[in-house]
Amino acid sequence: EENGMINEIDEWVIRQACQIASKWESNAKVAVNISAKAICHAGVTDTVRNIILETGLSPSRLELEVTETALIHDLNRALHNLRQIKALGISIAMDDFGTGYSSLSLLNSFPFDRIKIDKSFIQAIGQTARADTIFRAVVGLGTALQVPVLVEGVETREQLDFAKAQGCNEFQGYYFGRPVPEAETYAIASGRAQGN
Repeated sequence: EENGMINEIDEWVIRQACQIASKWESNAKVAVNISAKAICHAGVTDTVRNIILETGLSPSRLELEVTETALIHDLNRALHNLRQIKALGISIAMDDFGTGYSSLSLLNSFPFDRIKIDKSFIQAIGQTARADTIFRAVVGLGTALQVPVLVEGVETREQLDFAKAQGCNEFQGYYFGRPVPEAETYAIASGRAQGN
């Protein structure tokens, strides 16, 4: 971000992810993190639109993940760009929810398609009653807003069971698998029933 190359890097990552996902035999979604600078860049919508057209990936199969802190840098421009991207049919997820300073105001400002609870929350469950209560409250907020909640950083069966008991049904973390080379993604994506 400091030397200005982040926009080109983000563009490359999104293009690579879309190219790979377009070859999967299923309709599994691919989620890509996008940086603060890129989401505030004036040409980001055109860039994403062009990538979708070039790769042939259905927009409904792409989800861009943005962090709260990314939005704080230039909230108005970021929200404007996100609305334009969402209008293309692309999903937008708030990543690392709960780690920034304005989570609730952001949820009120933009209709996110998914909330991703930061891994620090699931890793703290069972340690104190307070940690468990905070986790339940965040899940309850997503449920009340009718926004799916994905739990990041699930590493144990106990964490999975706790999250399921709170009503969560989307998870990611080492409990399910570690990062794999591109060649292995085809088999994984093809074996998924719903692409989550």
